[in-house]
Amino acid sequence: MMKTGFQRVARLVHHKALPRNPHLLPRLHQASAFGSSTDSLVARFCPEKTDLKDYAIPNASWCPDMLSLYQEFLEKTKSGRWIKLPSFKSNREHIQGLKLPSGLAAASDKQDWRIFTRCIQLEGQGYEYVIFFHPSEKKSVCLFQPGPYLEGAPGFAHGGSLAAMMDETFSKTAYLAGEGLFTLSLNIRFKNLIPVGSLAVLDTQVEKIENQKLYMSCIAQSRDKQTVYAKCSGVFLQLQLEEEPSQ
Repeated sequence: MMKTGFQRVARLVHHKALPRNPHLLPRLHQASAFGSSTDSLVARFCPEKTDLKDYAIPNASWCPDMLSLYQEFLEKTKSGRWIKLPSFKSNREHIQGLKLPSGLAAASDKQDWRIFTRCIQLEGQGYEYVIFFHPSEKKSVCLFQPGPYLEGAPGFAHGGSLAAMMDETFSKTAYLAGEGLFTLSLNIRFKNLIPVGSLAVLDTQVEKIENQKLYMSCIAQSRDKQTVYAKCSGVFLQLQLEEEPSQ
């Protein structure tokens, strides 16, 4: 199934014109190198008014470090340079009115769709996280607190949970920075274990855009930056979503 999906993506890419020269991202607020502007992508992704539940807000399970750093970044959003991203239970809710390109749609009669990092509903038991995005610098910071349902070695988060969190932070950053839709590769080096219930800070950056791909980096570390948990690089494919047909 996965092989078939990537074959479809490959066929779509083959028929698109690719830029000939590498595009290194400047530290400027400008339209993305691919299609829609970052402003328009953010506006759709972060609706001002919605009845959807935002899971990226404080709850009683958040540790003091997570709460205080959340407040610090929330204060930074007042200048307009940082944006707090809402986190709904499914990516479908973030891209309402849009759909995957023709040939990639998956038919199903399921109704309760959930993104993997929001599949554990009990507060504090799974993924507790919030992502702040800096549009002009094409970077994000994710505050991640793993719960006991993500345990690997006793008392510590499973490495796979951190890998998933890095991938999720990459994906949101890639989409908003340049319409990155699909993970092509992840390369992770684990350094230290994350204690369950503690805070890990994921600093994520788009390094460049080249040949319809976004090249990204991420470092996960403690708040004081004295402990590095993992370093990761990733490549994402640029692919524009299509408008849903009007009913």
